[in-house]
Amino acid sequence: MIGIEETLDHRDKSLPSKIEGLTTQTIGKANLNILNSDCLFPVAVLKKDRVAENNRWMQRFCDHYGVELWPHGKTTLSSQIFAAQMASGARGFTAATVAHVRMYRSFGIDRIFLANQLVGKADIAEIIDILKKSPHIEFYALVDSIEGVVALREAVDGVSMLSPLRLLIEVGSRGFRAGVLEHSAGLAIARALAEIDHDKLPLYGIEAYEGVHQGAGDGEVLTNALLTRVLALADECEREGLFATDEPILSAGGSYFFDLCVMRLRGQLKQSRLLMRSGCYVIHDHGLYGVGFDEIESRGCELPLGRLEPSLEVWTIVQSVPEPGRAIVTMGKRDVGHDAGMPMAVAWYRYGEHDTPQLMHGTHRVSALFDQHACLDGPDNLKVGDLVGFGISHPCTTFDKWRSILLVESDYRVTGAITTHF
Repeated sequence: MIGIEETLDHRDKSLPSKIEGLTTQTIGKANLNILNSDCLFPVAVLKKDRVAENNRWMQRFCDHYGVELWPHGKTTLSSQIFAAQMASGARGFTAATVAHVRMYRSFGIDRIFLANQLVGKADIAEIIDILKKSPHIEFYALVDSIEGVVALREAVDGVSMLSPLRLLIEVGSRGFRAGVLEHSAGLAIARALAEIDHDKLPLYGIEAYEGVHQGAGDGEVLTNALLTRVLALADECEREGLFATDEPILSAGGSYFFDLCVMRLRGQLKQSRLLMRSGCYVIHDHGLYGVGFDEIESRGCELPLGRLEPSLEVWTIVQSVPEPGRAIVTMGKRDVGHDAGMPMAVAWYRYGEHDTPQLMHGTHRVSALFDQHACLDGPDNLKVGDLVGFGISHPCTTFDKWRSILLVESDYRVTGAITTHF
């Protein structure tokens, strides 16, 4: 069921009415081309060949180091992207919320890692209901407190479950997000879980999310310190026989420091599974993760040939040039994320004068972003009607603004689409 074909309609804000009734797989029949202004602006596009190569690149990396890739689906929440990731070799998918878990199940996904603590009466009940009915599901969640253990123990007491609720203890960094901060606290949780029925609440490993350190000047130092604590807790749990499996899981690795996680965690226990949860790699970007990849290359990790490339662009049209050095384009906060930096003008195109988009090498910058407009400041070469393509920083907060995103070839012909479920 993964890779669902969905019908496109008026809710897809960049598409003209003539596409009514076409689907994510048949939209190519409409013969749309972004550069011909065949779509409504702004329009978000994915370069299809880059998405495919990003998938191949990360899978080659994981295969080389013996890592299981469970991509974090919150980046795209797209069944079509999930299908491409699975076809490239992804073993399962990571979720951020129980609502995501429900969605993944509707896509037919049966290997799910909830990278969060499972709390709240309805949340716990939802998961237990899935595990009561699904003998083949492989489901994991996190815990970082004795209170959390008690709540889960009470919830499963007396319940007949076809699949266990596999737990990992989350290790955190002081001043950032969730997770145990003291070794003794993590060990107490592990010992408490060891006293509970392993058929229902087995302890399967240790987890951390190092991505909270991205952008910090000492992010690499903080990440290494976090991973040291993960290994210390895992080693203690292994020596005391607290894991309910012969192959405990060590899990870390977002999209910024995944090389450090793999280098530090692999092969540290006698026999373990290393599970990486990168999400943004499949889309990548022109900002935050572009910088992060440069840092990965500089650290000297052995990498596959090539590199991750930004695949997402938002194309707009110049609708006004009210004063010298300023163009107003049809893109705003409703269309593009700006939490990790303003969108970056990467190319422009003038119909009838250019054969292909012309690269912009930092000549223009977005100085202000409104709901539906952006101020683009720079040389006076842009005219009303020109098209401008923007790269983004942090794909997650652009994806959640689009119900559908068009798949384009290198010449910007539309040959397909993906849909999102935010």
